[in-house]
Amino acid sequence: MQTDKPLRLFFALSCPSDLADAICNWRDSHALGGRPVAQANLHMTLAFLGNQPATAVDGLKQLADSLRVDAFLLQLDQLQMIGKNFACLTPSLSPSPLIDLVGQLHAGLSAYGVVLDSRPFLPHVTLSRQVHALPTIEPRAFRWAVNHFGLYLSENTAQGAHYTELASWSLAAPSR
Repeated sequence: MQTDKPLRLFFALSCPSDLADAICNWRDSHALGGRPVAQANLHMTLAFLGNQPATAVDGLKQLADSLRVDAFLLQLDQLQMIGKNFACLTPSLSPSPLIDLVGQLHAGLSAYGVVLDSRPFLPHVTLSRQVHALPTIEPRAFRWAVNHFGLYLSENTAQGAHYTELASWSLAAPSR
């Protein structure tokens, strides 16, 4: 990794491969249109950091080391258009550990000096970009057992966006 070139970074929940496969099969069978997101790139962004110096990565890892949140179950059960023609799966209810994780992460990033987007957190997994209209379909409920989060590098290549996990952190087993 070059140390002089800024890195485009984000914290996210990476969609497990079996869930990503099920979501893509469902998406592709309903012809959402637009440009489908590659199966390997399905994720839920927790915090987009934009361009950061490579020297910031160690500090970001230390920040993530300090977070304490329980693992949780996330149910993606709504199909929604977000932003500029993004077809997304969203949860009808956001579990409190997800909100906790985002809150701790955003507070830590702010204290670290990272300026985040001022829009409120909207949990979603982007399925396709440049969608003109959503078909009238009910998405099935996709259940996601979330037990870790990661720091990712986003790089644009001739084949499209490529995400590389730089580090990941386990979430705690829920206390009973």
